[in-house]
Amino acid sequence: MRHFVIVGVLVLLLSILTFWGLEAVGLMPVQASLQAQTVDWMFRLEMAVISFLFALIVVPLVYSLLVFRRKPGDTSDGEHIEGNTRLEVTWTVLPLITVLVFSYLGAVTLGETRRLDPNAMVVNVTAFQWGWRFEYPDYGIQSNKLYLPANRQVVLKMNSNDVIHSFWVPEFRIKQDVVPGRTTEYRITPVRIGEYKVRCAEICGASHAYMEAPVVVVSQTDFQKWVQESVAAQAATSGPDPKRGEKLYNELGCKACHSIDGSKGVGPTWKGLWGEQVKLSDGTTVVADEAYIIESIRQPQAKIVAGFEQQAMPAFTTLTDAELADLIAFIQTLK
Repeated sequence: MRHFVIVGVLVLLLSILTFWGLEAVGLMPVQASLQAQTVDWMFRLEMAVISFLFALIVVPLVYSLLVFRRKPGDTSDGEHIEGNTRLEVTWTVLPLITVLVFSYLGAVTLGETRRLDPNAMVVNVTAFQWGWRFEYPDYGIQSNKLYLPANRQVVLKMNSNDVIHSFWVPEFRIKQDVVPGRTTEYRITPVRIGEYKVRCAEICGASHAYMEAPVVVVSQTDFQKWVQESVAAQAATSGPDPKRGEKLYNELGCKACHSIDGSKGVGPTWKGLWGEQVKLSDGTTVVADEAYIIESIRQPQAKIVAGFEQQAMPAFTTLTDAELADLIAFIQTLK
């Protein structure tokens, strides 16, 4: 019995020290959302159980090696043990109960992170190789930065233009896949004002590591100020702008496939494209005018350029008419 008491005390001490050490390391980034608090509570509970299981294995192992090691000169066989049914039932039933408890707690935690708020603000998110675009339908503005008001739930309705991506802000804790052909939702309530980054957590191509976008959490007052400034700036722009088109060329990932210097790429070069006769895969030709370029962006497979039959360009259906006009104005300058 003395050995059981000593081992029990050592297991308790090592469990506490292990848990304290893991806490002191600071494994998690700052909590920037209401949902992060719920997730971290669950994570800390799991770390406590892991610390106990670690101590439960290490302490008896090391204690046995030190206390029950063979004495010098002892060449006898060790005690023969057939087994212990009670012990085997115990270490089967207790882990099963633990798993069931954590399953229930996990379901409760998931429910808390997805709790609906009827006053939540909607932001439409478009993922593409390799970047993010954010649209605020309530205000009619778009941005390549995600601005969020603090202490208000936000629903991100996310779509992908090409392959599977994954929306992840470590400080928010929650991660959600963005799948082509369907809309996935991500609910978050920011509570910490500051600047963060959204990263893609699903390998999506050559530039996956650089698929980031700023996330700015501001006060309600500052958010309304940003909205007013963005609406005013958008209203002040009139007519197609090649500079805005060039910016879209870089932000939308067009440069990954289409060069602007005449060099060969995954897709046809944009240099000298405007007004030229384009040979298609079916043997016909078409003039690269406004109608053709718009169709090629919104319905890429409608007319395939000869020599690029094996390439499948994603459809950019979320671009506005003004953005398309900016892109066309930029293409017109590439002579």
